[in-house]
Amino acid sequence: MEKSSTGLDENVAGLLCYVLGWVSGLVFILIEQQSKFVRYHAMQSIYIFGAITVVAIVIGWIPGIGIVISSIIWLIGLALWIFLMIRAYQGAKPKVLWAGDLAEKWVQKKGD
Repeated sequence: MEKSSTGLDENVAGLLCYVLGWVSGLVFILIEQQSKFVRYHAMQSIYIFGAITVVAIVIGWIPGIGIVISSIIWLIGLALWIFLMIRAYQGAKPKVLWAGDLAEKWVQKKGD
């Protein structure tokens, strides 16, 4: 893999975009200037894990079943987190539902 503008290999930087969820995605979107691969993973991380965080917190406030549903959302998020880190490290760009399409459009728009 090529080096990103951060000095890291692109696959390592892509993995790191997911390590702290949307927070690490935000860090990489701010510091990565060139690599579309890294910027894609950073934006996808922001979209996916930002949405999971908001939805799980809001649903968690529902009396009774909210905690159960919120816990299920966090478990799904955990599995997705592991999958995305592995695939980014392998050099892949998996598109997760709507987030992958939005991330791809954002990267293409910023590259013009």
